Amino acid sequence: MLNRRILRVKAFQNLYAFEQCKGSNINLAKDFIRESFLPDLNSMEVQDKAALSLEGEEAIQIFEQNVELGQKLLPAEAGEKVKKIALEALKQVREANEKDRIFLLKNMVVSAERIPQLYLLAIELLQAFSKHVGKEVEKKQKLAGDTPLAFGNELNLANNQVLKRLRESPEYQAALSRNGVSLDELELEIKEWFREYIKPAEPYQHYLSLAAPTLEEDFELADELLKKVIFKNEVILTFFAEKDLNWTENKSVVRSLAAKVLKNASLNDTSQAEPLPEIAMNWEEDKEFFENIFNFTIANDVSSKVLIAEKTKNWDIERLAFTDKIIISMALAEMIHFPSIPVKVTINEYIDISKTYSTPKSKQFVNGLLDVLAKELTDKGQIRKSGRGLLDNK
Repeated sequence: MLNRRILRVKAFQNLYAFEQCKGSNINLAKDFIRESFLPDLNSMEVQDKAALSLEGEEAIQIFEQNVELGQKLLPAEAGEKVKKIALEALKQVREANEKDRIFLLKNMVVSAERIPQLYLLAIELLQAFSKHVGKEVEKKQKLAGDTPLAFGNELNLANNQVLKRLRESPEYQAALSRNGVSLDELELEIKEWFREYIKPAEPYQHYLSLAAPTLEEDFELADELLKKVIFKNEVILTFFAEKDLNWTENKSVVRSLAAKVLKNASLNDTSQAEPLPEIAMNWEEDKEFFENIFNFTIANDVSSKVLIAEKTKNWDIERLAFTDKIIISMALAEMIHFPSIPVKVTINEYIDISKTYSTPKSKQFVNGLLDVLAKELTDKGQIRKSGRGLLDNK
């Protein structure tokens, strides 16, 4: 199954996108308010432009006060039109946010389900280059007839032990079939890509100088081609981008998983290797975790902001790193709503996410703030941990 850290990262990416959508929806609502208080060019009556502008600003102020806290508190002294337009703007934002939430939630799940197919495609590209080498040597042998030919080390890639182990693995073959992975339509591209990008690559040229590559050398070659050619070449990356609308977000995860599979296949004691990273028997459970993290973080948005603001009184919450606020809100949702996940595990997971996706100082900030909030919420009984290996409130 997919590592839950990967699922947390993907939830974070989509929550980041959701926050951006919210910002756009708010700006559109403000535009609607301003347009509602422009002079009516078709009216024959005298219109006070200054008064209309003031009403528009009043409606925007009421809108802003309510939209952050999800309220509908309208000042009694506000005019009827001001109240009506402010309420309509709030309704527009609420409906647009819900539409975006549903879209991003669906997109997030579909994107995660595609990851196994993508990392398998990356490995299958290596397999395709390996098979291509074997076919080319076979052609040369047929053309030579009975004349013996010396092929030197040309067959190194065709005989790569790491790739061979994977090809002969029933689990790997089952994963290819289950995820519908095939490169049959890329026969011409494989030949071109090998000629243009693989053959001249420095790691490959060095590999050809080896008379009898060891298992470790076979792994090093496969790993270098994966990271320095397949995941660096713009033409090949375009192939992946056409397969996956979320390729920009998925690329680093896919590369990491593909490299992990190659590493496992290179172990001398294959019994130590982990199973293929796969959405398998536990996917429904992980999918529920995945969706709930996303939904609980959004549902707890207001309360999370209040908690963060209380503990950062010397800081304007708007000055905090945008990514830090999302990370902390996700961690709070996980600590409160997932009683079987230890607090320390949650904090460590989100510290790691902050290292990659936030500022250089975020690690210390996220760690310190989550530690303080976890203790406070545990004392209040809002965080209660239970399950095998856990004590309540620990």
